[in-house]
Amino acid sequence: MDVTQTNLAEIRNAIASGQMRSADVTRAYLDRIERYNGTINAYTQVFSERAMQRAQAVDAGEVTGPLAGVPVAVKDNIATTFGCTTCGSKMLENFRSPYDATVVRQLEESGAVILGKLNLDEFAMGSTGERSTFGPTRNPWNTDHAPGGSSGGAGAAVAADLAAAALASDTGGSIRMPAAWCGVVGLKPTYGLVSRFGLVAYASSLDQIGPITRTVEDAAILLQTIAGHDENDSTSAIESVSGPIPDYVAALNESVAGKKLGIAKQYRSEGNHPAVTAALDRAASLLADRGAEVVEVDLPHTEYGVPTYYLVATAEASSNLARYDGVHYGHRTEDPADLIDLYAASRAEGFGDEVKRRIMLGTFALSSGYYDAYYLRALKVRRLIKQDFDAAFQRCDAILCPTTTGPAVRIGQASDDPLAMYLMDVYTVTCNVAGIPGISIPGGLAETDCGKLPIGLQLLGPYFRESTLFALAGSLEKEMNSTLIRPDEIRI
Repeated sequence: MDVTQTNLAEIRNAIASGQMRSADVTRAYLDRIERYNGTINAYTQVFSERAMQRAQAVDAGEVTGPLAGVPVAVKDNIATTFGCTTCGSKMLENFRSPYDATVVRQLEESGAVILGKLNLDEFAMGSTGERSTFGPTRNPWNTDHAPGGSSGGAGAAVAADLAAAALASDTGGSIRMPAAWCGVVGLKPTYGLVSRFGLVAYASSLDQIGPITRTVEDAAILLQTIAGHDENDSTSAIESVSGPIPDYVAALNESVAGKKLGIAKQYRSEGNHPAVTAALDRAASLLADRGAEVVEVDLPHTEYGVPTYYLVATAEASSNLARYDGVHYGHRTEDPADLIDLYAASRAEGFGDEVKRRIMLGTFALSSGYYDAYYLRALKVRRLIKQDFDAAFQRCDAILCPTTTGPAVRIGQASDDPLAMYLMDVYTVTCNVAGIPGISIPGGLAETDCGKLPIGLQLLGPYFRESTLFALAGSLEKEMNSTLIRPDEIRI
């Protein structure tokens, strides 16, 4: 079968109705992975035998559920008892988890077929998808370009039809940036809506698991599967806070008439690619034509989002990654001279340059004499950023903005300039800092000197209002279908 013309909802419905066999669909995806992964490098591990056994069990009626037989993949910082959980790092290249992440268990209970683990920037620290110990992932639209990070493998796999959908993590844009650069849909849910149990921690107050999919409907279906309280996650929202999980798929049919769409002047930067500005204007106009009211909102602390994020994230990373010392977890150096040498050499050999850089930045920000000046101040600004969004959402139901300033950069373009890489996150980090949900959808194609490349548009919403985002994003997806990216346009 030709999996390049299908999406998750279509595959699910065809298998459920008996029009397709899961074994045939799974085999088709595995054949595509075998053919193209050597070029794209989206997967760190492929579970061919396990996936086929699972698919055959679905066809035999032994495995059932709302996603029965649908082939998906998960980012390689989400724990699985099968295969390794490497985080794209030498530090964990042979680590086998003794338990499954909650979202993996939910996928399996829903009947999904997990094809493999997806490449990522080491420990999810990167904006381009290049910094994995297993090598860079490449953008299916142009393999000289980056797919976005840190979930580059997930974005590239879905865009190249190497999986029907993927689960990834988003700490400062790691789902939405690859979605934008690869021309697919990426959702970062409200902090606490999806369990983080089994997600290897980068920055615990910012990390969130979410879907990368072909369509907005597919994202709603996957979120329906993984949303909800988990007693194993102390930061998981309880029903009394978030309310019962709504029907996200039904929200796609909600009218956008009467909804207020916020446009922040801070997001209309001269640094935006002309195609991004044009897509933003067109999206606002299309939603206004459907009855939405466009209002201007103010997010005055937006300019402090990147420094605030990189202080909070690196400080938490410094703490979270302290456990990788050659004794408790991970890579252990050979023949150390003493205990100090064991720690130092194991970490020096196990971590890549970007991870070391962020550990050092975070350790400095938390050190005596600098804690108040850096980390404590960042927490205060974080509160101001949250208050900006709280005030904005008093005036609107959602905020429309770019996902990135432009299309994908060339591989290697940001390697020698970490600051330039950090600034790529300017439109995504505040969503994590504030803990609100955000969805990136394809905004069309930008003309570049290398041909056409995808760009993304982003919708941000109040806490636990993913349904509103799905309604608006679904409407835009229908209205912008002349510029949305079709699977058959991808050339590998």
